[in-house]
Amino acid sequence: MENDLGKPIAYGRTAEIYAWGEGQVLKLFFDWVGLGAVQFEQRVGRAVHESGVAAPAVGEIVQREGRYGLVFQRVAGSAMFEALSRQPWQGRRYARWMADLQAGMHAATTSADLPGQHQRLREKIVQARPLSPRLRAKALAALESLPAGDRLCHGDFHPGNIMVAGSQFTIIDWIDTTLGNPLADVARTSIILLGVIETGIITNPFLRFFTRRFHSIYLRRYFTLHPGGQAEYHRWLPVVAAARLEEGITEMEDWLLKQAEKVG
Repeated sequence: MENDLGKPIAYGRTAEIYAWGEGQVLKLFFDWVGLGAVQFEQRVGRAVHESGVAAPAVGEIVQREGRYGLVFQRVAGSAMFEALSRQPWQGRRYARWMADLQAGMHAATTSADLPGQHQRLREKIVQARPLSPRLRAKALAALESLPAGDRLCHGDFHPGNIMVAGSQFTIIDWIDTTLGNPLADVARTSIILLGVIETGIITNPFLRFFTRRFHSIYLRRYFTLHPGGQAEYHRWLPVVAAARLEEGITEMEDWLLKQAEKVG
């Protein structure tokens, strides 16, 4: 490999993505990301891939330019949200496919030592600064009342983390993976999709309508595949909203607080 990596082909919050060898990419983390975090992502990524879920294979850890990098299988296609922007008339089909993909993931099991969903959500709620002591206590109590699980949950499942190549799909960015309750994972997807509508991040009226319809079709399809969980899903929504306040998304803070206030 030459010393010059060239220009990144993609950017993320923690890393830049570069072409790397034959059929691979290098996720080169910024210098503030330590080796332990990179090793954790490698372990999680390998466990997910070995579970049979449509996820990229994970290779070795390397060092470049004083930074740690992780080699991944290169995934063909583009993110689902990009495909939707080019073909909005395919929204219904993509929404159903997204639900199918998530339901299939939730059917997977693994013996790998992955973080527990309850513990991850608990930590986020405790660290969420916008929560008042009263609301934090209510959210933690509501979390404890909800059933845990042992299913593979992505933790950040949305159209930006699904790569599309024709009718083939690959789920990427598994750093928030846990073993837990699938309905909490569905609630997280809803909070992400509804958040960009309700907070004005999407300003175009057509796109707001389109995104809301996409969410409705996705949700209806998921509960067709797994009926009977709607009431529990609604109990998860404010808990997941409270946990998302830890992420410091200032433009969503007021809306997320309103959702968290609905906690039982």
